[in-house]
Amino acid sequence: MTTPTPRVIVPSAAAKGEIFQVKTIISHEMETGLRHDDQGNVIPRKIINKFVCRYNNSVVFSVDLHEAISANPFFEFSLLATESGRLDFVWEEDGGAVYALSHQLTVG
Repeated sequence: MTTPTPRVIVPSAAAKGEIFQVKTIISHEMETGLRHDDQGNVIPRKIINKFVCRYNNSVVFSVDLHEAISANPFFEFSLLATESGRLDFVWEEDGGAVYALSHQLTVG
């Protein structure tokens, strides 16, 4: 299994009161736990089970994921530019692994 790679597309600046788009994706194979290997053993579940976006430490978007999610989960959502600050993106995987990115947003 390859190391999951998160990516985000978000503007670096926005006008106060502007609604802007955020796009996120993480390259992840997403094993459901429902398949078997060549020896008939169950391949353990290993999925991204939670995604959270925080804007200046306040949760602005959150989703819990389950087996039915596809590989490489993609999310697109809108946010309102209220003040300059940091956007934190966190993906949590079964087994406790966490993948995170941060992005600085300037609001003028």
